Amino acid sequence: MSEQDQSSSGLSRRDFLKLMGAAGTALAFAPFIPWGNFMPNPSTISLEKVKVILPDGSQASVNTFPINHAEIITYPKTKDEVLNEEAFRKWQLIRLPEELGGAKKDVSAFRVYSMICLHLWCLWKYWPQEGRKRGECPCHGTMYDPTTGTAFLGPASLQAPPSNVLPNLDLEADLDGFLWITPPNFNVNANGVVGYGRFIK
Repeated sequence: MSEQDQSSSGLSRRDFLKLMGAAGTALAFAPFIPWGNFMPNPSTISLEKVKVILPDGSQASVNTFPINHAEIITYPKTKDEVLNEEAFRKWQLIRLPEELGGAKKDVSAFRVYSMICLHLWCLWKYWPQEGRKRGECPCHGTMYDPTTGTAFLGPASLQAPPSNVLPNLDLEADLDGFLWITPPNFNVNANGVVGYGRFIK
């Protein structure tokens, strides 16, 4: 069968080899593409300072939020409740254990990390129990240090920076002790990129 007959009935051997060569080249350069630029992170232009609202509707406070405790918060929040349930908008608000500074009555006692695990985007959880006191991903066992958001065990800990440190949000407390999220800068050298990570300063 001639090459012309093959091309009319489907992909020729030459075209198939070209396709395989192109695919191989694409795979070779994939690690060098800044995938974080394509993640669904909100525009920093549209972000404002907002209250830290807990699931029960109250505003988080340095005076009442329990030590060594975590709650899931949504940021940035929209008027669309379906959109607010998107995993990329979920964050763990953590008040550190007492031995890690959690008893302080200021924002240094708190951390806010994206809940998207940096390995395969499962949702991790903070475990306050004695002997644990860390973030853990239920899918493949990545564990995160609650003070820095750095993966110290599991698949995400083997990833190169910035993909081994969770993105975070910065907090302020007003004169009454209520917590506010300051407008983040979603890039790897600042608050990080959700699903991709950040460099530690």
